[in-house]
Amino acid sequence: MALTDQSTRIREGEELDAAVIDAYLKQHIPGLGGTPRISQFPGGASNLTYLLEYPEQEFVLRRPPFGHKAKSAHDMGREFRILNQLNSGFPYCPKAYVHCTDESVIGSEFYVMERVKGIILRDKLPPDLSLDADQTRTLCKSFIDRLVELHNVDYTACGLADLGKPEGYVQRQIGGWSDRYEKAMTPDAPHWNEIKAWLKDKMPADHHKPGIVHNDYRFDNVILDPNDPLKIIGVLDWELTTIGDPLMDLGNTLAYWIEANDPQPLHMMRRQPSHLPGMLTRREFVDYYAERAGIRIDNFDFYYTYGLFRLAGIMQQIYYRYYHGQTKDQRFAQFIHGNKTLEQFSLQIIEKSRL
Repeated sequence: MALTDQSTRIREGEELDAAVIDAYLKQHIPGLGGTPRISQFPGGASNLTYLLEYPEQEFVLRRPPFGHKAKSAHDMGREFRILNQLNSGFPYCPKAYVHCTDESVIGSEFYVMERVKGIILRDKLPPDLSLDADQTRTLCKSFIDRLVELHNVDYTACGLADLGKPEGYVQRQIGGWSDRYEKAMTPDAPHWNEIKAWLKDKMPADHHKPGIVHNDYRFDNVILDPNDPLKIIGVLDWELTTIGDPLMDLGNTLAYWIEANDPQPLHMMRRQPSHLPGMLTRREFVDYYAERAGIRIDNFDFYYTYGLFRLAGIMQQIYYRYYHGQTKDQRFAQFIHGNKTLEQFSLQIIEKSRL
């Protein structure tokens, strides 16, 4: 089995017209020959990602999902711009080649970028990849180092100072996700009222040094070098990136970080091998991040609980599309159970924090 991330057949209802895409790309990318074979990458639950294989070159196409879309989400032009401008300060962004704003081509905007071949870790290690506990710990620390590096990027020098408004970021995130959650409610969804009230009451001041916030940094969004799996060579999925509080971004990442000793319902949601021997615990993760960033983090529970609530909001937005028949992807049927699990776990975190 190949170590590099593999594409598969396209899911029903998410097909693309190869002839139409080929004609468009040959108008904008010189030197293309032959016709592309199109397949789909199975990961991800938001923007759709396809592999375009030409005889001499491979590309990745990104487009928004079909059906209901949250306001301001899935901005292809914004993600295209981030890839091309952030690369000067954070050399892990794939090169983006073309952004199509003409929705008549495939029914939505899309962009095409280079394919960075490598290993992407999902819930389990690939069968052909064996890491001992020391190697796993090294990889884990490298993963955190890249996050610290991103948060320290001079975004003004990259021409991205207008990407977001750091003032009032924490307050906007709590209020914004509360509002988005309410708009994505379905009759079977939990309300999160106690947690929303706690987050509003415990809001800290904005971080003294705002930075680039990836908003979806986890192992299945980084690419490892096939020849040296402890080395990160790419970071993907920049659609939610903005300027803001880096500790809120840390909370987002920790929301996905399932430890070996976490309750079984959380392990049912695990999307990365954060449970393996050698992986840092969430507390160790925060301590190592703080050490590398040269800061203190005294209110870890707030950022972690925020991350859990935001993750539940993302899942509920996606489940809303499934509930209303706007997507046929059966993976999303279980998102309502994940939402309920996150609410119960968040209540436990708050209760321990009060003690």
